[in-house]
Amino acid sequence: MPNRLAQETSPYLLQHAGNPVDWWPWSDEAFAEARRRAVPVLLSVGYSSCHWCHVMADESFADDATAALINERFVAVKVDREERPDVDAVYMEAVQAATGQGGWPMTVFLTPDAEPFYFGTYFPPEARHGMPSFTDVLDGVARAWTERRDEVGEVAGKIVKDLAERSLAYGGDGAPGDAELGQALLGLTREYDPRNGGFGGAPKFPPSMALEFLLRHHARTGAEGALQMVTDTCEAMARGGIYDQLGGGFARYAVGRSWTVPHFEKMLYDNALLCRVYAHLWRTTGSDLARRVALETADFMVGELRTPEGGFASALDADSDDGTGRHVEGAFYVWTPEQLADVLGEDDAAYAARHFGVTDEGTFEHGSSVLQLPQDAGVADAGRIAGIRERLLAARAERARPGRDDKIVAAWNGLAIAALAETGALLDRPDLVERATEAADLLVRLHLDDGARLARTSKDGRVGANAGVLEDYGDVAEGFLALASVTGEGVWLEFAGLLLDIVLDQFRGEGGALYDTAHDAEKLIRRPQDPTDNANPSGWTAAASALLTYAAHTGSAAHRAAAEEALGVVKALGPRAPRFIGWGLAAAEALRDGPREIAVVGDPEDEDFRELRRTALRAGAPGAVLAAGRPGGDEFPLLRDRPLVDGRAAAYVCRHFVCEAPVTDALELDRGLR
Repeated sequence: MPNRLAQETSPYLLQHAGNPVDWWPWSDEAFAEARRRAVPVLLSVGYSSCHWCHVMADESFADDATAALINERFVAVKVDREERPDVDAVYMEAVQAATGQGGWPMTVFLTPDAEPFYFGTYFPPEARHGMPSFTDVLDGVARAWTERRDEVGEVAGKIVKDLAERSLAYGGDGAPGDAELGQALLGLTREYDPRNGGFGGAPKFPPSMALEFLLRHHARTGAEGALQMVTDTCEAMARGGIYDQLGGGFARYAVGRSWTVPHFEKMLYDNALLCRVYAHLWRTTGSDLARRVALETADFMVGELRTPEGGFASALDADSDDGTGRHVEGAFYVWTPEQLADVLGEDDAAYAARHFGVTDEGTFEHGSSVLQLPQDAGVADAGRIAGIRERLLAARAERARPGRDDKIVAAWNGLAIAALAETGALLDRPDLVERATEAADLLVRLHLDDGARLARTSKDGRVGANAGVLEDYGDVAEGFLALASVTGEGVWLEFAGLLLDIVLDQFRGEGGALYDTAHDAEKLIRRPQDPTDNANPSGWTAAASALLTYAAHTGSAAHRAAAEEALGVVKALGPRAPRFIGWGLAAAEALRDGPREIAVVGDPEDEDFRELRRTALRAGAPGAVLAAGRPGGDEFPLLRDRPLVDGRAAAYVCRHFVCEAPVTDALELDRGLR
């Protein structure tokens, strides 16, 4: 019989609806039940495409004996971290403070007042590698609760007190200047891996936000070292196993220092961010590889993640059936020489093995290899490789596909909207702009209520019950602002303004500091507040960036002041931890450059207007905003009082709405913007 999770919309929670564990969703009712029974709460947090979450579910939560122990001694609560990032953040902070590490599945034991007292991540069914078995943990926690209740309460109270004292007040001290941005560049240079690209050691994550900062720093200062780090890292990732050489799109991270073997799950946010980085790298360098990867990644998002409602699904799983009934990580993506030969025949298989780095020993597990691209095919071989890719893709399509988490997360769709809109505009793919517009329409129609409050998720056209958090408001505003510049439709600027007004009203604290949840959100043991980037921009820096862009579009002093105050955290953290606040550093680069405001006025059907608009879109000025339309258009404040020049289309380049002399020649505009 299904448990309570059968009524939820989250694919992750629905995966546990058939467990013998008597799961509750996160709710007041669950904690009331724990108080009624006088038992602790077992909180388990994960997400749909998490490999080890599936492992622990199969080993423990699907086991009748383990489930009976849980049901007897605990109230079990299951949380999808992607639906409730606030709950995840609060308890992950406690896990990391107590154990020095974190991860998913996250396993936390709470009092009936939601106060944590014992922590962990994955626990195996039997003790191994220094980890206790999950049943031993359950038994030990239950005995401590029964026999040493006062001691447990003291521990929980101390943890909550320590967490409550961690609020940040990095606001009002001003945004970073050239000194802090230079120190951030130096810090990234020290952590750069010159052999493999990227930063730090294993595991290695795509450093999307840091790359965006480096591109903007190069554009503003001409620092060639910054651009070289981006170019080399992007090429290494694009040639490595982390990039799907057949179907496009990036996996979540590489397990080693090189980009050879990925953790195979594919996340919407990674692909949105990287699509945009590669499009911006093409804009800077004209690289054919960057152009190809940007378009292939955009096509992956549209082809594999787009939902019938027009939004974008969250993720593809790492695991799938390997053809023998076993659920195996990477099974959909890896190849052996024998498998190549079965599809291609001996000659083409040998050629493909050399081209894609497939070896007899294998680069992954059990003699299989992840496809890589050590070097491009020569012109004479391009047709042969194209045919091989087509045949391998067709054969791969016959394999069991990884599961897809179909829920639509507002923040990640905002990132996808920005990426598709800009990539489509830069690379002459209007269909991508159309897909971005359709996703934006869905967010307005389904996720946004009359009070401009955002819902965090939806699935199958049904909006979820969870309130949007700061990253939802910041990233969706970012997407709408990008769409406004690309389409010339001022309604997206208006919607962005509505969202950012909620940020100012509901998420700001003393001195301009930002919180991850709204003032009127559900109260947790601590109000989450984290300005550092994880795999995607933090809510704090996403909001700061969008506030700055909106101010550049509208001249709003209030939004600009809020952005500058919020960037005070970047002044404090950027020189010390640049890898973890790259989006804030990128926003600070835009602020140092103005950001520049470009108004292109004229007849949208006129070729001179189109050429000026195209040149403005391809400008690399950090964070530049574009308003294009007829003179005096009401939709964009930048177009007001900007007349034609001698009857011709003209471009105005401004800072703080103070403009240089207008130009009518695209080459002159390009020189001015560089």
